[in-house]
Amino acid sequence: MTAAAVTPEPVRTAVSEALGLRCAERVESETSLPGFNQAAVDGYAVRAVDVRHSRAGGDSVPGAGGSAAGEAEGGDAGQPVPVALPVVGEVTAGSHRPVRLQPRQAVRVQTGAPLPTLADAVLPLDWAETVGRRISPLEPLRPGQFVHRAGSDVQPGDVVVEEGAVIGAAQVGLLAGIGRAKVLVYPRPRVSVLSFGPELVDIDRDPGLGQIYDVNSYALAAAGREAGADVNRVGILSGEPRRLRDTVEGQLIRSEIVVIAGGVGGAASDRLRDVLGELGDLEISRVAMHPGSVQGFGTLGADRIPTFLLPGNPSAALVSFEVLVRPLIQILRGRREVFRRKVTARTVAAIESAPGRTGYLRGQLMRDRGTREFLVDPLGAGGGGEPTHLLGSHGQANCLVVLPGDRSYVEPGEVVDVMFLSNRA
Repeated sequence: MTAAAVTPEPVRTAVSEALGLRCAERVESETSLPGFNQAAVDGYAVRAVDVRHSRAGGDSVPGAGGSAAGEAEGGDAGQPVPVALPVVGEVTAGSHRPVRLQPRQAVRVQTGAPLPTLADAVLPLDWAETVGRRISPLEPLRPGQFVHRAGSDVQPGDVVVEEGAVIGAAQVGLLAGIGRAKVLVYPRPRVSVLSFGPELVDIDRDPGLGQIYDVNSYALAAAGREAGADVNRVGILSGEPRRLRDTVEGQLIRSEIVVIAGGVGGAASDRLRDVLGELGDLEISRVAMHPGSVQGFGTLGADRIPTFLLPGNPSAALVSFEVLVRPLIQILRGRREVFRRKVTARTVAAIESAPGRTGYLRGQLMRDRGTREFLVDPLGAGGGGEPTHLLGSHGQANCLVVLPGDRSYVEPGEVVDVMFLSNRA
């Protein structure tokens, strides 16, 4: 199945829409970030050498040069006294007006404001005593203190997003920070979801005798979106061969994966398989798993699109999608980890599974508060539980208990492998 994966062609998209997508280019910055020296706090832009003498002590900044740069006039020789700097202006965040700082002066600045020329540090507000239009520093400063220097985050030529990287919130911020409005990405794989069965009606109609609601197209479309795909829920397929073929052919043109639920059992499905067989290679076979042991897979259309035929039972269809379809979606998304996270857990009840087939059985995963050990309560796994085909308990499950074919019965307290399902709040 993985060999049939057709990776979507890269597209250029707005950075605001790139979250979760795989980058298809190596993005290098053409600018510095930040683009100018910025005040990191509200305070006063100064020359550090002008405040190296403060009320906190004498020449307390290691390596500071000069012997009397910060001394007030009239002090005793060799006895530095606290400086008092006149505040000669103010620079707000976003200011375009160039300001030049003169020696032994201060300029009031806001966080994010550009530093005046010659200023190399910012004295925080609570490090200064204000008397009229003058300030007296209470602490010494070193050059660069409380300043975001130009290019300290990103410099021209730096790689901000590697090709193949999945774009997260930080990458979106970096792209915006260097002024990139669009980025080349691999789009979400397009998945078309269809249901087949003469007994199906859509949920906007009242089912008659012998009819049931189409659950699968809604449930599987939701599972596809949760897996990160761009899903088109087509709905119920017509049983008329020409319309059936036209519908499927239309989805093969627009999709990287096609999923059809309900096409592997019953006489009506023979007609579906005959039509699909005209579009490419298709095979219906038994898979050593349960629920959902009968599956179909083929590569159809001119582009040989991977096409899955899943069981008609909604719970079995969801499990089959989880085990077979979801990993292929992750491959197309370029994910390194294509399978769900697995842990070991101690079961709190007996579990029965079909011998000779790998069981994917619903459960509720929890954690012991004292030992922090994972515990799992089987929901539809025999041994006093529900049959595996019921959908009701699927909504309560947050994991699948995975039992190999040679392990058909598990006693309470035994350790089993458990596969996480979607996180739920």
